[in-house]
Amino acid sequence: MSSPGKYIADKLAERKSLDLYRTLKPESTLADFSSNDYLGFARSIELKDKIDKEVNSLSHYLNGSTGSRLLSGNLTYTEELEQQIAKFHNAEAGLIFNSGYDANVGLFSSLPQRGDTIICDELIHASIIDGARLSYANRYTFKHNDIESLDAKLKQANGNCYVVIESIYSMDGDTPPIQDILNLADSYGAALIVDEAHAVGLYKKGMISELGLEDRVFARVVTFGKALGCHGAIVLGSNDLRNYLINFARSFIYTTAASVHQIVSVKMAYEMLDEADGLISVLKNNIDRFNQNVKSPIQPMIPSLSAIQCLPVYGNHNARTVAEQVQKVGLDVRAILSPTVSVGEERLRICLHAFNTPAEMNLLIDTLNNLKYAR
Repeated sequence: MSSPGKYIADKLAERKSLDLYRTLKPESTLADFSSNDYLGFARSIELKDKIDKEVNSLSHYLNGSTGSRLLSGNLTYTEELEQQIAKFHNAEAGLIFNSGYDANVGLFSSLPQRGDTIICDELIHASIIDGARLSYANRYTFKHNDIESLDAKLKQANGNCYVVIESIYSMDGDTPPIQDILNLADSYGAALIVDEAHAVGLYKKGMISELGLEDRVFARVVTFGKALGCHGAIVLGSNDLRNYLINFARSFIYTTAASVHQIVSVKMAYEMLDEADGLISVLKNNIDRFNQNVKSPIQPMIPSLSAIQCLPVYGNHNARTVAEQVQKVGLDVRAILSPTVSVGEERLRICLHAFNTPAEMNLLIDTLNNLKYAR
């Protein structure tokens, strides 16, 4: 009989030998160019004060939710917030999950059935991949943002077919040809599902609302841990979809509900988002400034009009080394290594924010333009 302890030790040793070993790091004191806090809500004193005031205004509340929402953990407050968020995003209904991971696992493990088909962009988020794996549906991927590749996969589809994309991709920061994908999906009778995690905030209500396509998209997943600065997620769609997920999504049914404080945080963040036009304008100006001035000598930047900007640096060791050069001048820029991205796709992932100062932006641009790197 083999030893679990030896298996663990061997796998960790293998990771280290291949330069793939992951470790946790303490919070950074450097200028933030790595977090998903695009509008600065996570660090906002105004949001904290709004949350405290709202919590204190409630007649009585529990520290914990005490159970799943189907037992003791449901609140009228939560259901009212779901309705408010759905209205904000021009959706019929929504269901809150404890995290974006829970939302995607719950949606994709419960909705597609044996004989159905899920077709995902090859760069789709890991949570969607994991949810799809838990379903009994046929699964295909198409080349990133490639309409012809998607068309070829749609020709192979059976049963109910779900095409899955992100409106802004988390590792490349680019946007797919959503209108073309939607038109193609419609021509095959396929349903389009869009993960809006990194679009909400930059595009106030998300990319789908920005394009006016709410009524044509089957479902959207909006997370609260990026520009909203909180935690959790909501699946937006029809009333029937909401009721289906309540009945069949295991990551909703069998988990303790979010606490009152978490739900209040989301409610107050949406109040701030509704008035965040100035912050969004600053963020977009920082993105424009970055794109107009960065001319890295290493590799061309991956084209992106979002807050996520990526500089390819091939190889885990090289990516770490270049990231350290940037960190030494006081900027928190992180290397994204394989296996998080495919081997040969390693990069610096740079996140821009509304709170990054002109001095920080200048230092970032100058540092990237003067990087030293020999392959």
